[in-house]
Amino acid sequence: MDRRDLLQALPIIALLPATIHAEARAEKPESAPGSVYELRVYHANEGKLDDLLKRFREHTTRLFEKHGMKNVAYWTPLDEPLKGKTLIYVLAHPSREAAASNWKSFGDDPEWQKVRDASEANGKLVEKVDSTFMALTDFSATP
Repeated sequence: MDRRDLLQALPIIALLPATIHAEARAEKPESAPGSVYELRVYHANEGKLDDLLKRFREHTTRLFEKHGMKNVAYWTPLDEPLKGKTLIYVLAHPSREAAASNWKSFGDDPEWQKVRDASEANGKLVEKVDSTFMALTDFSATP
């Protein structure tokens, strides 16, 4: 491509990210009525956050999907006092009743029990879990 062709293509290239984003949002299904989001905060035991992240990365997120829970996003705080010892994430469930059923089937899954027990061979990874169920507001972008 010569310089002239490149300069002529720049306006089109500049619009490409916005076009891709708009297309992705158009294809994304809207939240179903009654669906709920669950904010979960895991307070890891001292020195166990890396092990917890590994368990989520290699097993937990896949098992959540298997049991009807949609992984929305995962975060680790950058600032003290939570830095290095906290995992924050959001799951989506079709309803509160489905969430209860999903968590029960997840907890009863022999694969999950095996993964949990193996990952906690040198001590429990999580000291405390906080859970908050939320409804999407009418002015929110759909996750």
